[in-house]
Amino acid sequence: MGTEDVLAAIATGVWRWDTTSGTVTLDAEAARLIDLPAGAGEAPASAVRARFHPVDWGEINGVISVAVAEGTLAEARLRVVDGSGRVLRTVRSRTKPRAEGEGYVLVGTLQEVAEPHPGTTAAKTPVTGDWRRHREAFLLDAGRALAEARSTAEVLRVASSLSMPGFSPDGLAVFGVAGDHLTITGHHGHSAEDEQPFTDLPLDTAYPAAEVVRTGRAVYLPTPGDYRRRYPVTWPLARRFGRRSWAFLPLIVAGRTMGAWMAAFRHPVAFTPDERSVLTTVARMLAQALARAEVAETERELSLGLQRSMMPQLGPEIPGMAVAARYVPTGGGLQVGGDWYDMIPLPSGRTALVIGDVQGHDVRAAGLMGQLRIALRAYASEGHRPDAVLSRASRFLHGITDTYAEGDCSSPRFATCLYLEVDPATGLVEIARAGHPEPAVRTSDGTVLLRPTEGGLPLGIDPDTDYPTTRFLLEPGETLMICTDGLLETGGHDLDTGWARLRGVLEEHSGKSLEDLADDLVQAVHGPSSHYTTGPLADRREDDIALVLLCREGHPSRPAPRRTAMAVAQAQPERIAAARHHLRELLHDWQDTEQIDSAVLMVSEMVTNVLVHTDGDALIVAEVAHGAPDRRLRVEVTDSSDELPHRRRPGEMASSGRGLLLMEMLADNWGVDPRGEGKSIWFELYEPGEPAAPGDGPGPPISPVPVP
Repeated sequence: MGTEDVLAAIATGVWRWDTTSGTVTLDAEAARLIDLPAGAGEAPASAVRARFHPVDWGEINGVISVAVAEGTLAEARLRVVDGSGRVLRTVRSRTKPRAEGEGYVLVGTLQEVAEPHPGTTAAKTPVTGDWRRHREAFLLDAGRALAEARSTAEVLRVASSLSMPGFSPDGLAVFGVAGDHLTITGHHGHSAEDEQPFTDLPLDTAYPAAEVVRTGRAVYLPTPGDYRRRYPVTWPLARRFGRRSWAFLPLIVAGRTMGAWMAAFRHPVAFTPDERSVLTTVARMLAQALARAEVAETERELSLGLQRSMMPQLGPEIPGMAVAARYVPTGGGLQVGGDWYDMIPLPSGRTALVIGDVQGHDVRAAGLMGQLRIALRAYASEGHRPDAVLSRASRFLHGITDTYAEGDCSSPRFATCLYLEVDPATGLVEIARAGHPEPAVRTSDGTVLLRPTEGGLPLGIDPDTDYPTTRFLLEPGETLMICTDGLLETGGHDLDTGWARLRGVLEEHSGKSLEDLADDLVQAVHGPSSHYTTGPLADRREDDIALVLLCREGHPSRPAPRRTAMAVAQAQPERIAAARHHLRELLHDWQDTEQIDSAVLMVSEMVTNVLVHTDGDALIVAEVAHGAPDRRLRVEVTDSSDELPHRRRPGEMASSGRGLLLMEMLADNWGVDPRGEGKSIWFELYEPGEPAAPGDGPGPPISPVPVP
């Protein structure tokens, strides 16, 4: 009797499936079992596939993949259906898959199996019934959870919480590879000391995980006897955990075995093909999740390291001065953006403070910020004056942004910047500004004023831009605030309304430390937060924020005068309106509103006369001096013309010639003082109820203050 006769006698058919050519070769019994014409020797794969239930066909693909990976038999139950989809019989397929070309060749047997009665345990076979539905739901949930894990610890936590259908392990371990040794990446169901014997095992050790890493094939140990027989050397290490079955599966990514996964069970597990299929699928998902987490953690570590090195920091203390700073990035992953501040000790003994804002909030903005910050520090350390520092920085940024633009086809970037030097001994502040918001000063009496400063274009736009320097004194007890526009314009505000919001916070600051004031200013924009200086706020912000506060410590021996100064160039007649606004801010607590209107009118007339009748610029210096028992406002407008003004008698229709007449009518005192080059026109007002005594001359001129 031949082999075919024996197989036919036990109702077993033989078939060969070539997935590359798409053909199936069957003997007569195999053709009968799947309801093909008797005696068919070769049939298209599509005709054979049509005879199997579509759900079962999907199952066998996974079983074959596992068998190919492990070098084992592929066994599955398949329901045979007719043309209408009615189930004719159930067959069991046992094949030995072999990779060939881009596909597989499967050679094996088909045998009919009896269907169990409904309701019995056997009815819930690996390919039919509740087990399959539970497995599909489990794999979907496991895949979703592992895909969402963002760190190795989170992947291990998800893996430990997986509840496999019918055979959940109670002990898990993930092994990694470091050189020629095993390492333990993480575990569950064991104590910390349990991992010690398995840490740093050589890969040539007779241990299942080591073999899996060496061969790339899974190891299944259904019983303790299997473990003891195959791995007698390491069996004593595993015996003390009291487990009954073990599965060690390779963690493979892109064809590389990156480690091994152990699932240990306190109950016996036979590791049927379906159970192996579940374990293999989980191992693949786990390997992909661990690989993603490793890449993400490496990138995050590199990113955080770079960001920490780029985070703004204050330098050593400035004698006689207090400094506080805050940095708040927009969020969204980056802890550093285009805004920054810096404090630079200078060779002259002075200290430089820098604050700036590179256009954009992305990685490129952060990179440009880091380069520009280093360049500014280098130029400052060379001893250049503020205007020269910004001029060199503008040329530097213009050069590198041109290079960026050629490389990535994007437009060049620019940056706003404010650079100041402060002399701790005298309080002298020298400022150069490149398109940045002006600084604010809180005087010792609580008055808050924007400090007008000359400026130029933002850095990087025109490499030949000049940046004039503004000089003023920071008196004892006064606080200087510099910030980026994120502090002003967040929440739908523009520069003016944002400044009004912060001005209230500065005015209310009384008896608080400089650190508390910095917190209050940021909270006025974003609300309370636990920490602002080294990390992002919890939610995403509209714009980066950088803030620096500088306070000259001490108390003046007498109330320091309240002072503001600004220049109005021939080409900037619109700054006359700004001069009127700054004068009103200076007189915010002046009692007589009519006197405030008079002062504003006279300043407007004096500056206009300079612009109309001379070829030079006008410099305005206004000061409110605290006297006993009165206060005095003194305003000086200086120009470079030697021609003194003279009184005229304008007619009713004349449009000019009333400047001196207005001063005679509205000022308590006024005058014209020739200077070495040019002249100064001044007027004084006194608060109501404290007029100047008859015969008193004009008050002392405003003390000399370095101005542009």
